[in-house]
Amino acid sequence: MASRPRPLPSPLRRLLLLAAVGLAAAGCRSVRPDLGPERTLEAGVPEAFGSSAAKAPSVTWDFGDGTPPQTAPGVKHAWATAGRYTVRALDGDKELARVVLTVVPRPVLRAVPEDAQTVLWVPRLRGNVEGLVGFYGRLVGEANASRTLEDTPLVPLLLRGLSAGPSEVDPEEGFGFFILPDFDGVVALLGVTDSRAALAAVARELREAGHHVLPREDGSARVDPADGGRSMLLFADRGYVYLAVPDSPEPPAPGETVKALAVEEAPDVEHVRRRVETLSGPGISENALLGELRGKVRDGSVFLFSSPPVPEAEKEDMPVRGFFGAVAVQADQAELDGFLSSSRPLLGGTKGPASGLLGRAAVGPVAAAQLSVPPEELARLVFGSPGSPRRQRTLERWRTQGLDAEPLLKALRGDVAMLVYFNAAAFFQSFIRDQHPAPKGTVVMEAGLNSVQPVQQLIQKQLQDNGLVFQKEAQDSTTRFRTRLLEQPVSLTLSPERATLEAGEVLTGRELGDVGTTLRTRFGAEAFGPGHLSLMVDMGRLRADLAGVRSVPGVNGAKLLASQVFVSALLERLTPFEYGFLDFAPVEGGGRLQGRIVLRER
Repeated sequence: MASRPRPLPSPLRRLLLLAAVGLAAAGCRSVRPDLGPERTLEAGVPEAFGSSAAKAPSVTWDFGDGTPPQTAPGVKHAWATAGRYTVRALDGDKELARVVLTVVPRPVLRAVPEDAQTVLWVPRLRGNVEGLVGFYGRLVGEANASRTLEDTPLVPLLLRGLSAGPSEVDPEEGFGFFILPDFDGVVALLGVTDSRAALAAVARELREAGHHVLPREDGSARVDPADGGRSMLLFADRGYVYLAVPDSPEPPAPGETVKALAVEEAPDVEHVRRRVETLSGPGISENALLGELRGKVRDGSVFLFSSPPVPEAEKEDMPVRGFFGAVAVQADQAELDGFLSSSRPLLGGTKGPASGLLGRAAVGPVAAAQLSVPPEELARLVFGSPGSPRRQRTLERWRTQGLDAEPLLKALRGDVAMLVYFNAAAFFQSFIRDQHPAPKGTVVMEAGLNSVQPVQQLIQKQLQDNGLVFQKEAQDSTTRFRTRLLEQPVSLTLSPERATLEAGEVLTGRELGDVGTTLRTRFGAEAFGPGHLSLMVDMGRLRADLAGVRSVPGVNGAKLLASQVFVSALLERLTPFEYGFLDFAPVEGGGRLQGRIVLRER
């Protein structure tokens, strides 16, 4: 019978157990690090792993993104680009633990402080910037566009980041500008994959532009502008590069010395950095008003949100809560859709009357504008409600200039319209005779009146105060003033119901029609209607007018044809702009702003 093993004495047994535990801790590292569950992170934002305890054992960390492994009890790591990554904790070749992480692009609005008053941003570079740059280049010319973009903060790096090859810029993240309430200036930001390399690239670009860049030990840099303006600050934070650009000082007023201007306190660029680096949570991305307005506007390539604070004393006159707008760009067209939020009905919930001028006028204007707003509501917005200190100050200032504004406001009906016509025949006649182009045409402007006397007194005073030679004609209830401005004849006719101004060439031979209906058919069912502020510029009409001239008195037909070919080619070279319009009107909850710019087909 086998003998039973004799138990070890208790002290010896405890000693062997302690030795086994020590060996396991020192050599086998059988303690399994807790890496947490699978989860989603944002690119550029560090994540912590392991232990921060003083005597915790070291572990080798493999982050799965190609960066060198790190050996330490605990580490922090940020992933440069979106993707799925497996993080492993290793003891030599032995895997102790692993976790799969999903890294997504960091939205640009999460990198903007929550109290930013205004933000302009492109949410994702790839698929948005190419169209914006292409459209802008066609609109203003490639050379002009290139100069402007090269001078805009961070844009040169952005554009190179969209070209082929590796780059410090993350095309899946965003770019933008924002304004903080306690910083007099603007801040640009751009999503990047390598903050250190991106900072070096921006610093290099700034030096090439003539600015003086002073790197600092923490990786940021002070930038002294080439023009001697206020110093900028370049820094990086959690996958975004920032450039804080303070406003330039105002030029010295008459009698003010440059020395006095120099001691003016400059905006604190370091404040911007502190606000960004202490930012936690969603930033401005979950702003309640932004979310509310975003649902009222169509999608686009570039967005604008603004909600500046209104002083308590002016809230009665300025009920605006904020604005959100989006611009959508296609190959030859850009469309604006925006919403202005208001705490009460804009313009008192009333509409101005329709314009009488647009109802019957010469057809074919190259530009048109209409303002249909009740005068008192417009005055409330511009210089305050009746009896308010701001309004009293404005009225008093006008009285010192000899103008009593209150009767004038009551005299206006609330509809003002303007039409601009181009006289192609007169243009070619002058062009061929004088060998240089000069605009020829007519401007017609009309305002509805409730009473004519205050307006007549204002017009006569302005003519006299400006030393203009004028003629005054009166017949029945109509008064007409005639004068010349910039060598052009000007006629102003006052009747009990309207004031009509005509400047330039006399309109003859044009068909009359309902211009307002034509404009509404083209630009929307309610544009150029009651309660709307609308504007249109039509270069296509101008081109058609130039091409439609068949003969000009006293001009040889061959010379006319040659001039038409030359002018047409010059216009094509100058701009591909076809037409544009803008329309604003009060709606429930605020006002809607819509617009469109169309370029000629290639």
